[in-house]
Amino acid sequence: MTYLVAVDVWSSATAVADTTVPLPDGQIDGPGIHISSTGERAIISPSLAANGAGRTAWVTGNVAVDIDTPPGVVGPNNGATNDPGTNDSSTHGASQMTVGYIVGCQVSIGDLSASVGAAVTQSGPALSGGLTLPLAPGQVKWVAIDYLEMPESGRYYINYQDYSMEIQGCGGYAQARQFTVVEKIGVDYAKTTLYGRPFSLG
Repeated sequence: MTYLVAVDVWSSATAVADTTVPLPDGQIDGPGIHISSTGERAIISPSLAANGAGRTAWVTGNVAVDIDTPPGVVGPNNGATNDPGTNDSSTHGASQMTVGYIVGCQVSIGDLSASVGAAVTQSGPALSGGLTLPLAPGQVKWVAIDYLEMPESGRYYINYQDYSMEIQGCGGYAQARQFTVVEKIGVDYAKTTLYGRPFSLG
């Protein structure tokens, strides 16, 4: 079964100073999981606030997940027999994919994957198609673009186009990189993360 979530934001013509950054495709395999990312790109613009301490990135990408997951939905921390504490899913009731970006100010995002890949946090999907992100020097934030529950085996998609991230408060070097986190419930719980290539926000 195939499911699709798309975030599409149209914007007016970009300024002359905009920079388009094409990014390579990527893929990774985990237990019963295959993640692929294609068509990712970023357009970097001067901040709309024109204050010298911000910039705007318009990101586009297509993420597909093939998953072999137990059918149905289980309660958080409940197993197949509904016994508490068996921890089939510690955070939600079904297998789930989350797509977003790690954004850092004066921090090398490329060095973070191994140490923080299992600690992706989010306040929920941003369905408005864009957000403003306060980011002080030395800070790193995880921005969730969207998530999708995967209650049964199949292929699932999250596609987004020109999703805007306005970075404010970072007067120094800034970087970002795409992440896709897939959590698979079941007796053998699995978590797999695919990272995109880091790119400069200026």
